[in-house]
Amino acid sequence: MDWGMKNRLARIIRPKTKRTVMLAVDHGYFLGPISKLEDPRATIAPLLPHADAIMLTRGVLRTSVDALSSTPVVLRVSGGNSIVGKDLSNEGITVAMRDAIRLNVAAVALSVYVGSEHEHQTLLNLAKLVDEGEEYGIPVLAVTAVGKELEKRDARYLSLSCRIAAELGAHFVKTYYCEDFEKVVKSCPVPLVIAGGPKLDTEFDALNIAHNAIERGAAGVDMGRNIWQSSNPIGMIKAIRAIVHENVSAKEAYKLLEKSKKPKELARSS
Repeated sequence: MDWGMKNRLARIIRPKTKRTVMLAVDHGYFLGPISKLEDPRATIAPLLPHADAIMLTRGVLRTSVDALSSTPVVLRVSGGNSIVGKDLSNEGITVAMRDAIRLNVAAVALSVYVGSEHEHQTLLNLAKLVDEGEEYGIPVLAVTAVGKELEKRDARYLSLSCRIAAELGAHFVKTYYCEDFEKVVKSCPVPLVIAGGPKLDTEFDALNIAHNAIERGAAGVDMGRNIWQSSNPIGMIKAIRAIVHENVSAKEAYKLLEKSKKPKELARSS
């Protein structure tokens, strides 16, 4: 791995802890303006200083993030699908590597759909993107997506997906937390970050998943809805940071979250 590649990865995964808190706001590329992300700039601005990196599309980056921001960007470069389409796995590469370089990104990201009808094309997309990333020193994040057709999220399936992504050259992988997650970590030779997934029933549930993933070897989280759909987004991302970078327990992180809430928020949660 050359200097540029190492440097970009070090901007995302902090060298001191070898972990990262990524803020995912790329959902609109297939879900449209979902709750709390109707106005991306309003959602992103207060959270950006607390994220080690932000994952988003080039359209939202250009329109909703201040160019003076120093937060590293992981750019979503796959798409061509939607939640109302026939098959979520039918994705292609939607951003040229030269545009990613113009946007000064720290990494690029795309989804692979192992076991889907379009498995072959998404895996070839990854291989092509890795080739281009190696040429220019841009790391590639492979996202082991499942879509609405694939609900498999067990260790066997995720180990298969993550290992294939790593074998094709992904520099780090985003996947789901599952039972026996340590087996997924052990079988993947590159860092794993976990997806937050849909909004969970309680904030403690999200904190607990983050803690369990870190405890079992994850290199961090790439969380979206469970942060910015929280009643206290800033408190939530700070609590996640405490888990990831300070090794606090889920209970300790939840106490930090509760202490940061305003009186009205406390009344709603009681």
